[in-house]
Amino acid sequence: MSSDQPRSGQGDVAIRMRSLGKTYNIYDKPHDRLKQMLWPGRRRFYREFHALHGVDLEIHRGETVGIVGRNGSGKSTLLKLIAQVLRPTSGEIEVSGHVAPLLTIGGGFNPQFTGRENVFLNASILGLHKPQIEERLEAIIRFADIGSFFDQPVRSYSSGMYSRLAFAVAINSDPDILIVDEVLAVGDEAFSRKCFARIEAIKENGATILLASHSANTVIELCDRAVLVEHGERLLTGSPKVVVSRYQRLLYATAEQAPSVLAEIRDLDRSGGEAAEVEPAAIVAGTTVVDEEPNDPEDMGSYDAELRSESKVEYLKHGASIDNVRILDANGRQVNVLRSWQTYTYAYDVEFLEAASFVRFGMMLKLTSGFELGGQVSEPAGKGIEVVEAGTRWEVRFQFTPTLVPGTYFLNAGVRGRDEGGEKYLHRVMDAAIFRIDPLRRERITGRVDLSAGSRAAATRASQPTQQSGTLEN
Repeated sequence: MSSDQPRSGQGDVAIRMRSLGKTYNIYDKPHDRLKQMLWPGRRRFYREFHALHGVDLEIHRGETVGIVGRNGSGKSTLLKLIAQVLRPTSGEIEVSGHVAPLLTIGGGFNPQFTGRENVFLNASILGLHKPQIEERLEAIIRFADIGSFFDQPVRSYSSGMYSRLAFAVAINSDPDILIVDEVLAVGDEAFSRKCFARIEAIKENGATILLASHSANTVIELCDRAVLVEHGERLLTGSPKVVVSRYQRLLYATAEQAPSVLAEIRDLDRSGGEAAEVEPAAIVAGTTVVDEEPNDPEDMGSYDAELRSESKVEYLKHGASIDNVRILDANGRQVNVLRSWQTYTYAYDVEFLEAASFVRFGMMLKLTSGFELGGQVSEPAGKGIEVVEAGTRWEVRFQFTPTLVPGTYFLNAGVRGRDEGGEKYLHRVMDAAIFRIDPLRRERITGRVDLSAGSRAAATRASQPTQQSGTLEN
């Protein structure tokens, strides 16, 4: 089976499952449970529900693995077994390392306790001692960013506040294995980006991440591998695109088609899970139905003071410092609510604290999940400004035209130079700027990028039908 094959370049196994199963006893009536206790050997007063059965899977250290499947397929049960919240009914599971589970919003919280009290409670459940919690408390408070609610009972929290606090505790417990079950769907886009940025950092530190999600884009962009679960069975393990495409085929198959699709998926898994990576047809970032009129050419956006990057991270400075990051419209106004197909300038200043050679500047546009959508550099690799003197200040400007669908996006800034060891970052700022594109009454757009260029879609009948079989009325 493909699940048993070690991935090239992977380290030790972090999670190993062998014939893993979880069965629940379902009682139709409350007194049937009592009957079963009184007469355990006479007859069965329950029916069995196999939430998981016969799961074989190995997950290696440092991998990010996505778990996909429809509701009730067994994804959450699988994650709870890994988190040791549940015990298996059959088979065995080995988990090596400290596990931080984010299984349900507010799981492990006492609604009568304040946020502060619940931090100590939840962190102790995750294995931290009181001195460790106190040491990380300020970082948890900053990440959750729920203000005065931190010292209020959590029963008064919204689902978004629960999510913020739970995630803040989990990611500050230094997990070897991070388990995330759909909780990132709660909260605004800025906080989601903040969470994804922290997940990226945890991944870079070598942690194993398991992510159950209904978002195909999230699985494809974040994960090294994906696992498809259906009716408690592990159907397929493979590359995220292959697994997601097969999952969507199964999801939209009719009752007549489902058996043949299932057989095809099982055959693919037996062959090693390798196949041509079919782009899933249903993956879209969003859809907007708009007017036929193009954008007002005079409308170049606006500035929203409440829109700010919560996930901004500055790397160490090695002789340069980036500041004054901004987005300007054609009139030089600072904006962060942009219009698709308008041209803007992404600008930042760089102060050189030390002399540098072969200097290059760059920018990168990213999605909320951290996926790198595109970028620019001032000079190609191997070239650059030969000498930059210490104490000088440079203004960097990149023109860009966001042909993007409505959503929130992030921009990085970086400056590189060369020393005896080769090219390196002199300073780098992740998620230095944030901008939003609001839904406008324009063309019909799907996916990530607006390909319309203001044109209209049209459909023309290529030929007359050979047989008229019905009536179409407008």
